[in-house]
Amino acid sequence: MGNIVRSVVLIGFATVATLAMAQDKQTATADFVGKDGKEDGRATLTAAAGGGVLMEVEVTGLPANKWVAFHVHETGKCDAATHHESAGKHFNPTDAEHGLLAAKGPHAGDMPNQYVGSDGILRAQVFDGMVTLDDKKTGIRGRALMIHANSDDYRSQPSGDAGERLACGVIK
Repeated sequence: MGNIVRSVVLIGFATVATLAMAQDKQTATADFVGKDGKEDGRATLTAAAGGGVLMEVEVTGLPANKWVAFHVHETGKCDAATHHESAGKHFNPTDAEHGLLAAKGPHAGDMPNQYVGSDGILRAQVFDGMVTLDDKKTGIRGRALMIHANSDDYRSQPSGDAGERLACGVIK
């Protein structure tokens, strides 16, 4: 009887471990770093069952009472010494034009502007239906999330005239 109980416990443990690994593949995080190199926020990303990714974001130290651009960038590097230029351009696996209002856009890294409250904190839930976490072509794990100083005009090429890069987070 002792061996039967031990087998059930081991099988149960294996099932829990398998479920945990499956959950890890469905979620990701990104820790944001500001221009000064200090950590200033986090995003939790969850793969949606039908495709796309839901991003829950909270980032501090941003300009208060202002709309700011929020994008996925192609490279998973957030070097504050280069003003986050290390994150490269916007993620664009289909070579579309930039902008939600562009005739031949948007590309996968384009997302709506987000509002920063009077406390300088951006709190948002954003869904990007053009990306996945791990697909070979549309996957964003290992890329970067970026918050810019200005709002995106949704038309200007190649980046919506979004301005300086204020906060960057590598998606892990």
